[in-house]
Amino acid sequence: MPIIKHKQFIQAPVVVCFDLARNVDIHTITTAKTMEKAVDGVMEGLLEEGDTVTWEATHFGIKQRLTAKVTHMKKSTVFVDIMVKGAFISFTHTHQFIEEKGGTLMIDTFEYKSPFGLIGRVADKLFLENYMTRFIISRAKELTKIAENAK
Repeated sequence: MPIIKHKQFIQAPVVVCFDLARNVDIHTITTAKTMEKAVDGVMEGLLEEGDTVTWEATHFGIKQRLTAKVTHMKKSTVFVDIMVKGAFISFTHTHQFIEEKGGTLMIDTFEYKSPFGLIGRVADKLFLENYMTRFIISRAKELTKIAENAK
């Protein structure tokens, strides 16, 4: 099961970074490359513990839907969302925020399991893990731009 971990320093207060990361409207902006949009569940504003959202996006030229649920939240420090329906067998995305001098360290930990057994594991190694890593990094960079310009 691949585990992707990305750290991004943001020159903005921890509460700003935390709220931007759980904002459905901002998520849509930071994932514009895949045309991601909320189509069910919480469709705007801030996600809270227990909320679900269904995202529709285009990955690998295929439009797909994924429903995620926020299973844990400790305001301004961490929230966790899991896939409850979608293309993966499972995924858990932990979003951590650590206040540091001059800003916030945002840590994304994305753990997933691909479908199709051995074929899925081969796909992970050939392209999927790299694709997901680039997706998470791209979103973190876009979130950084928004947070640092919100001052």
